[in-house]
Amino acid sequence: MKISVIFTTYNSPLWLEKVLWGFHYQSDKHFELIIADDGSTPDTKACIERFMQQSDLVITHVWQEDQGFQKSRIMNKALLASTCDYVLFTDGDCIPRQDFVQVHKSRAQPGRFLSGGYCKLPMPTSILINQQHIQNGQAFDRNWLIENGVKRSRKLSKLTTLQWKRAIMNSVTPAKSSWNGHNASGWREDIFAVNGFDERMQYGGQDRELGERLINFGVRGIQVRYSAVCLHLEHDHSYVTPEMLARNKAIRAETKTQELTRTAFGIIKD
Repeated sequence: MKISVIFTTYNSPLWLEKVLWGFHYQSDKHFELIIADDGSTPDTKACIERFMQQSDLVITHVWQEDQGFQKSRIMNKALLASTCDYVLFTDGDCIPRQDFVQVHKSRAQPGRFLSGGYCKLPMPTSILINQQHIQNGQAFDRNWLIENGVKRSRKLSKLTTLQWKRAIMNSVTPAKSSWNGHNASGWREDIFAVNGFDERMQYGGQDRELGERLINFGVRGIQVRYSAVCLHLEHDHSYVTPEMLARNKAIRAETKTQELTRTAFGIIKD
């Protein structure tokens, strides 16, 4: 099965290059890669073009004019550009482990979506990681990360290589199997049935709201946070405002209380 992989980016070519190398070294390369660009300057396009000269990945760059944080809008445009039945979503600041695509493909089930996990890195470690660390797997080695600035924590257990431990941790974790923008996948048909992302939403829960409509539609999540893992690179959040968060919270509350399965502000504008 070939799948579409979609991730967003905005004026972060250094982080983007690390993420691209993460996909270059995937154990399963049967996927198309769609970069949803929310208005970056030409530096991002140049980064993608340089990378394409070194990789055989099939990449589509979907760009829109910069009008502030409009992730939901560019994600819907990327969805329209996708060509596969199954879609995997992540972010342009998340480096996928080498089995990332393979895990999502192997765990896909009709009528379900997958909810993956991440390990958040501090800025010095985020800067340090390079192509070689991604290729040889050091970037996902718990001991290497601790030696290079990551605090020792139970959260690093997500990086276990033991299949039996992954299965147990997925089953006992108290975390909900929600739709997470950094690591989630589902059937394109289901996502289009709920009309994609609500474009009224900006930063703060816009991905979760899509997942809540999927659940209302009858599509349930499966927890794979200890099986499908990415490294979340540190970055600035200065663009976030209280007004954004309040508006998104109100939209999500409406989705929950009215058990909405479709937004009128998604791929198709009603």
